[in-house]
Amino acid sequence: MEDGENDGKTLVFVTVGTTSFDALVKAVVSENVKEELHKRGYTHLLIQMGRGIYSPPKVCDGADGSLAVDYFTFSSSIADYIRSASLVISHAGSGSIFETLKLGKPLIVVVNEDLMDNHQCELAEELEERKHLYCARPHTLHQTLTKMELESLVRYAPGDGTPVARIIDRFLGFPDD
Repeated sequence: MEDGENDGKTLVFVTVGTTSFDALVKAVVSENVKEELHKRGYTHLLIQMGRGIYSPPKVCDGADGSLAVDYFTFSSSIADYIRSASLVISHAGSGSIFETLKLGKPLIVVVNEDLMDNHQCELAEELEERKHLYCARPHTLHQTLTKMELESLVRYAPGDGTPVARIIDRFLGFPDD
């Protein structure tokens, strides 16, 4: 998996998507999670917090040996943030998961147990079983970080949709190329 470092910064990017997931935001700014991230060499924590109402305290430069913390609500694209990150911690939305995996970034997916539908949980657990990412809940994020071995992750290789597209084209009556 690729590791992104920028100007001596080792960034952890956190995304909750377009919804509210205050439990994830609170988990990543908890002292034990910040200490574990710092112990692992991360210097900056940037949180995309969506519609959440909890605003974590900002830490400007981390000069006192702590993690620098900043946040924002929304961005038209999070791809640049993911590219600049050394680690991504994300909600379990399929778009965020696959965008991160396609960019080759280490990923911890945190499942929002307050959502009604568990298809996100199933996706995250299946991808964890295949060793493409780590899966956690807000209350297990620290434990996941302490056991995390990034070198054990297997790079995700997107499948080729061409055969499926050909079958659909034939079904719809389009000629083969």
